Amino acid sequence: MKRRDAIWLLLTLGVTPFSSFAQQKGKVWHIGYLSPGSGSNEFDEAFRDQLRGLGYIEGRNLSIEYRWAGKADRQTELAAELVQLKVDVIVTPTTFGATMAKRATSTIPIVMVASDPVGASVITSLARPGGNVTGMSIQSTDLSAKRVQLLREILPGATRVAALFSRSGAGSSTLVVLDQIRTAAQQMGITVVEQSVSEAEALAGAFAAMQRERAQALIVQLSPFTNDHRKRIVELAAKHRLPALFESRAFVDVGGLMSYGPNLPEIFRRAAFYVDRIFKGAKPADLPVEQPTKFEMVINMKTAKTLGLTIPQSILIRADEVIK
Repeated sequence: MKRRDAIWLLLTLGVTPFSSFAQQKGKVWHIGYLSPGSGSNEFDEAFRDQLRGLGYIEGRNLSIEYRWAGKADRQTELAAELVQLKVDVIVTPTTFGATMAKRATSTIPIVMVASDPVGASVITSLARPGGNVTGMSIQSTDLSAKRVQLLREILPGATRVAALFSRSGAGSSTLVVLDQIRTAAQQMGITVVEQSVSEAEALAGAFAAMQRERAQALIVQLSPFTNDHRKRIVELAAKHRLPALFESRAFVDVGGLMSYGPNLPEIFRRAAFYVDRIFKGAKPADLPVEQPTKFEMVINMKTAKTLGLTIPQSILIRADEVIK
C-alpha cells in the first residue's frame, strides 16, 4: 500500500496519522524545584545540564517552577504551592525538603538528593523506597567518622574539634550526623565543640566562640546554608587559623583546606535520570534509591602552607586531587 493511500485510510477511519508522536513531541513537562537555598548553585546547574543532555529544554519541552525558600522552614508552604500547580514531579536537594514534599502530596512523584532518607522515614528502604519518593542518598551520615579520623591524621595531637552546622529546618539527618561525629570523636579522645548557625550575621560570633572553646580544627556539615555562605566560612576559618574539613570540594575550591565526600555535581546529574525515567512512566516506588560508589578527597596545599600544616604523605597519596 502506498503511503498516501495509508494516510487516506487512517483519515477515513477517523485517525489522525502521527497524532501520538505529535502529542509527545509537543508535551511540556513541569518540574517543581523545592530548595531551602537562596538561589541556584553549581549542584542545581549540574541537574539542569543533565536534563538538557537528556533532551529536556526549558522553554521548549520543559518548565521548572523554582521555589527558593531562603530558610528551610518555608519549605512547608512552598511544597504546598507546587502541589497546587500540579507539577509532574517535585525535585528537592535535602532530606527536610523531601519530608515536606511528601507531607504535601502522596501522588506527585518526588525525586530527592538526601543524606538519611531512611532514618528520616521519607522512604521505607533504599532498595524498596515505596510510596512516591525516590532519588539519591549521599550517605553523609556514614562518612562522619571518616572525616574525624582524617582530622586526627592531620592533627594527631588535637583534642578539641568544632562542628559547624545549621539547625534551620534540621531533620533527623542533621542529628544523626552530629551523633556520629560525637561517637567517633569520643572513641579518639576528642571533645566536640558544637556551633549551630542559621543566619549569616551569626557566623563571626560562632567562630569567636570556637576560639574561646579552644577548638583546634573544624568539621563543617554541608547544608544549603553552609553552601550558600561557603566563602565567608572559609575566610573565617583562615582568620582563626582553624584547619577545616568539608563535605564538598566546592569549599576547597574557594580556599578551604580539605574535603572528603561524594562528587555532588555527579549526584545531582544522576537525579536528572530519575526524573527522565519517571517522565517515561516509571513509578518512584519501583526505583531503588542510589548511593554514591566513589568518594573523593581534595586537598588545598596553599591553604595547608598558610596554616603551617604538613599534610602526611599517607593522606596525599590517597587524595584524588591536590590543589597547589
